[in-house]
Amino acid sequence: MHVIVGLLVAALLGYLVYRAYFASAAATTDAATPRSERGVAFLSNGQLFCRERGGELKQVHSTYVQEVLDRLERTRERHSWKKGTSFGIAAGGGMRSFEAGGVPLLVTSAAYEANGNLLYFLKDEAIGGLFRREAASGTEQRVLLKQNLHLGDLNPSPEGGLLAASARQTAGVANIVLLKDDGANMRELTGGDSVDCAPAWIPGASNRLLFQSSGLARNAEGYIVAQGPASIQKLDMESGSVTPILDDPRYDHLKPRVSPAGDLLYIRRPFEAPHYGYGSMLADTLLFPFRLLRAAFHYLNFFSLMYSRKPLTSANGPAVQADVKNILLQGRRVDAEKAVRSARPVQGVPSLVPDSWELVRRDQQGAERVLATNVASYDISPDGTIIYSNGRGVFVLSQEGTPQLVLRDELVAEVVAAID
Repeated sequence: MHVIVGLLVAALLGYLVYRAYFASAAATTDAATPRSERGVAFLSNGQLFCRERGGELKQVHSTYVQEVLDRLERTRERHSWKKGTSFGIAAGGGMRSFEAGGVPLLVTSAAYEANGNLLYFLKDEAIGGLFRREAASGTEQRVLLKQNLHLGDLNPSPEGGLLAASARQTAGVANIVLLKDDGANMRELTGGDSVDCAPAWIPGASNRLLFQSSGLARNAEGYIVAQGPASIQKLDMESGSVTPILDDPRYDHLKPRVSPAGDLLYIRRPFEAPHYGYGSMLADTLLFPFRLLRAAFHYLNFFSLMYSRKPLTSANGPAVQADVKNILLQGRRVDAEKAVRSARPVQGVPSLVPDSWELVRRDQQGAERVLATNVASYDISPDGTIIYSNGRGVFVLSQEGTPQLVLRDELVAEVVAAID
């Protein structure tokens, strides 16, 4: 017994030394890495951050969100008398909260316009809105506000006046939409049982778009059971025809972009087909009695709260924050802790995605070249400069292909190149 305890203590000390060593090494590498002063914006946990060239990193605060927060605070004050009474018991058995939430609307996408204005889309469970932050004054304009609207992958046209985006539907379907930059005349460009997103303008061809598309598989009841590999398609907006550009069942091809030189850029990663094997079936069978007991407990706990105002357990405390260990990057759930341990750091910055997530450039003759690995998101500025993120840092790619650190953060889900 003493030997086992000694081994556990030794293993714990070794792990702590290991973590301290690599944290120190990463900090030393980061301090020695020159930082680019290039302007950039990025999304992190539903919040929008930006940094102008040579400026400080700051969060973009929406005046509309502040108005919603003020309304929630007034609602909390009106309902504060219900706390501790049977009116405060929710249908699920827990205590109903009348507190004002942190941020009721989350940013789903952002993009810079040619004049430097910043577009971003905010949504909650019921409503979505498109907003513009003027570069000169920093004031916010409300462009579009509509119930059950969910836009993503905003991409203004290079000439201005139009905006391409993806519109999410309640059934899991997403279509490419086109609208004016003032929010008017929104129309769907694609349809079908698929997830169409990440529209990209083609320089010199204003009536054509590239986009990412994945087919959906449903069971007999109509529920989505699988999503196919992402391919790159070309849409002719005049004829409505769609032409495949890249389609390989072994890979996902994500976020197509066309450089000023006419080259196609995209993220390539191995496609992971969903599977439900015997192991999952066995786990579900073994856990079924425990799940049934849990449901029965919550049912009885609800009646205990209703009639005695006392729960069967003391677990009804403050709401626990969401587990940040598992995050969603490019439609795939990523185990952040596992990725940091196994993925290769970039310039000393830990990566949240593996080496197999590659940024690829394909020239007009069809020749491909891998520009960077561990790429979670990327963007191209109007002058052709490429910036990308490995999930924890933002980098600018030099002409020689060497990444230069722009900034680092706990989570960089989507990166947007500023108009410098």
